[in-house]
Amino acid sequence: MIEEKAKDLGRLIGQSAEYKAVRRANEGLGRDESAVAILKRMEHLRLSAQQMIQRDERPTEEMERELDGLMSQVQQMPVYQRLVVAQENFDKVMQKVNDWIVDGIEKGATSSIITLG
Repeated sequence: MIEEKAKDLGRLIGQSAEYKAVRRANEGLGRDESAVAILKRMEHLRLSAQQMIQRDERPTEEMERELDGLMSQVQQMPVYQRLVVAQENFDKVMQKVNDWIVDGIEKGATSSIITLG
């Protein structure tokens, strides 16, 4: 029963306007060649820095400056801003869902009535 209810909840969340907005924003970002190039370069820098740290080396100041500059560029892009806003709205919905689940758990834990349906 719990699995069925969880799948129903997942289906409803997947149909929500907030989830659909995140998907559209992600797809829009993926179609923006400039944004994708910047994000790929940022990921490359991040991985290089991580490897350096694992070797007990410090990432160079040039790497840090480049990463900061790329982040500034991408944050100014409307396609990225749309994704950030959509993700924040979806996160708010998910926080409410989590709160409702916790509330239900607390009420269920104190209830002496057993329900199976």
